[in-house]
Amino acid sequence: MLFSLALIIIVGFTLSGIFNRIRIPGIIAMIITGILLGPYVLDCISQDILNISPDLREIALIVILLKAGLTLDLKDLKKVGRPALLLSFVPATLEILTIVILAPLLFGIPILEAAILGTVIAAVSPAVIVPRMIFLIQHNYGKEKNIPQMILAAASVDDIYVIILFTAFLGMYQGQGFSILSLISVPISIILGLLLGLICGLFLIWFFKKVHIRDTIKVMIILSVSFLLVSLEDLLTGYIQISGLLAVMSLGVTMLKFYGILAERLMGKFSKIWVGAELLLFVLVGAAVDISYIGNAGLLSFVLVLTALLFRIIGVNISLIKTDLNKKEKAFCSISYLPKATVQAAIGAVPLAMGVPSGNLILTIAVLSIMITAPIGAVGIDRSFKNVFS
Repeated sequence: MLFSLALIIIVGFTLSGIFNRIRIPGIIAMIITGILLGPYVLDCISQDILNISPDLREIALIVILLKAGLTLDLKDLKKVGRPALLLSFVPATLEILTIVILAPLLFGIPILEAAILGTVIAAVSPAVIVPRMIFLIQHNYGKEKNIPQMILAAASVDDIYVIILFTAFLGMYQGQGFSILSLISVPISIILGLLLGLICGLFLIWFFKKVHIRDTIKVMIILSVSFLLVSLEDLLTGYIQISGLLAVMSLGVTMLKFYGILAERLMGKFSKIWVGAELLLFVLVGAAVDISYIGNAGLLSFVLVLTALLFRIIGVNISLIKTDLNKKEKAFCSISYLPKATVQAAIGAVPLAMGVPSGNLILTIAVLSIMITAPIGAVGIDRSFKNVFS
């Protein structure tokens, strides 16, 4: 395991440094590092690490969502409430519907399996989007219209919406039938997650004001509480839907709102943690990508992914109707809503493992969507923001 970690760190940071010098986002280098070192190419990553890869990726997501919460001012979010709400489900819904219509025509698969495919593909990647929006917020880019805040909040809810639909469609495939509760669980999961994060945030603020401890220990306590929130989501699965990751972000927002001085101090420490967490996250995402499936993708798979992205972009622009955003700003929002990585790597193989006949096709297109959209989205955001917000 130590040898694998050494390789991940040395190769990952070296490639990332090279990519940054030639103005290509470092996360692309990290994903390539994972692909090269992973089990499908050089097989240099210990199986012990691969076995806990989902947990390590989840820890990294918790860190970045805590950072997001500690950055997201509620005053700014209120100004973009309606478009942020629409962005959380309209683009994903249009993308899913596009795949539900096209996939049976292109590949001859049943509509229900096409719906499962749609929900695997439709989620955006908070791990790609959130760090970039945090950077823009911290450097006051897009501050006048609070565009980064809008994208940051909406992208986090988008994932919850899509994953719950994925679970519902997979349940239907297993013979559990359609339940209206599956749809109702979307707002329930969001509301309960926000409330739980608020309660935990207020408790931690009270505790930190009563008990004087070092900021480093406060960070460890906040991380521990965040782990418990995500664990609670798993524990309650089957009884009630609750978004642990949204609760984590809500915890951070609460601390910024009611204890801003501490939130600003802790933000620096979480930024340092993110340096290592980001590397692990994207290397392990890359390690989960079996590039042999890309060779089997075929032209029709490319057509499906690109057409679905087109309708996602249409969904973004529908969500921004009646806002004061200009054409450049709307185009930036469309680019920011393209990247896919973490969710597809996490659930892309689930249908195949559960015996869905088109599971191989679903995994192939999931891998393809990562390879197409993660670089386009990351490069697009990094190259365009100065021109858009100048």
